[in-house]
Amino acid sequence: MEKQLGDKRIIAGIWIFTVLVFVLVIILHELPQVENMPAWMAGAPGFHALLNGSCAILLLSSLWAIKLKNVALHKRLNSAAMLLSLVFLLSYVLFHYFSGDTSYGGEVKAIYLFVLLSHILLAALSLPFILLAYYRGFIGDIVKHRKLVRFVYPIWLYVCITGVMVYLFLRPYYDF
Repeated sequence: MEKQLGDKRIIAGIWIFTVLVFVLVIILHELPQVENMPAWMAGAPGFHALLNGSCAILLLSSLWAIKLKNVALHKRLNSAAMLLSLVFLLSYVLFHYFSGDTSYGGEVKAIYLFVLLSHILLAALSLPFILLAYYRGFIGDIVKHRKLVRFVYPIWLYVCITGVMVYLFLRPYYDF
């Protein structure tokens, strides 16, 4: 009984966290831009791309580890991917608080918009399911973990890769 209550609390916490992240990101885009961005924030977009690319490599390595039935390595790689994603989220919020949005001015705007919009939509929709899949794997509920991972893993990998792509599209247009 107590285990079920704890499980329900964790799951409720995941959904509350997801809603808070959504609200925070929406609020960020509505806030007036801060007058002076700290100089150290200029490197944030490249840092975000590095985090996304590293997370993609960790996810691919995690898949490789589980295919080799190395569960311990699989868990460590997934934990590292979760940690990088958390660092990304915190840095993303901080960067957008100081800098606002960057507009794309290139010639392949339709491709850019497809990549950007699919990245944003899938990142938002997959967040609670990524957290639930990680939690299920963490507590050893492998049946539920596998069910979630079947659809959320490729989405998370896509979001990481497209995060790097968005950076590459926008790189010439950052104002720092």
